[in-house]
Amino acid sequence: MPKAKGKTRRQKFGYNVNRKRLNRNARRKAAPRIECSHIRHAWDHSKSVRQNLAEMGLAMDPNKAVPLRKRKVKPMEVDGKERPNDIVRKPYVLNDLEAEASLPEKKGNTLSRDLIDYVRYMVENHGEDYKAMARDEKNYYQDTPKQIRNKINVYKRFYPEEWQAFSESLQDRKMDVE
Repeated sequence: MPKAKGKTRRQKFGYNVNRKRLNRNARRKAAPRIECSHIRHAWDHSKSVRQNLAEMGLAMDPNKAVPLRKRKVKPMEVDGKERPNDIVRKPYVLNDLEAEASLPEKKGNTLSRDLIDYVRYMVENHGEDYKAMARDEKNYYQDTPKQIRNKINVYKRFYPEEWQAFSESLQDRKMDVE
């Protein structure tokens, strides 16, 4: 809908606004957010990316950080010049990153409760007969015998201790019935 005629106000210049600070803050906000908290807290906005990473003991370009030997150069002609190592002013960042990397990885993949119940039900009622499992009325998704076998194998792989206890309980039930 168009605006009513004469209802727009003229923009006035804000003389009391500090433009230098406003632009600096806008530049900071426009910069990408650093995901790693260790690096983010040690970051100095007044320095370049290369200077910041060098102070933390990190490399901007991994190809230049670890130079590869040339195959054609003979070992006698290689100069013994070593590049002067940059002074690491913030070693705690590197130590924190190494400590975080050395932690064991969390096992993030789990199976849904429905799938676990489905597999247990099928194995309880049908044992190793995958064709009977495929014909079972609880096979809602109409899985083929191979798909059911794969689901059971995934369950065995994800929860080996639970599967061992479950199969032992099935053996005990068979012993009690006989």
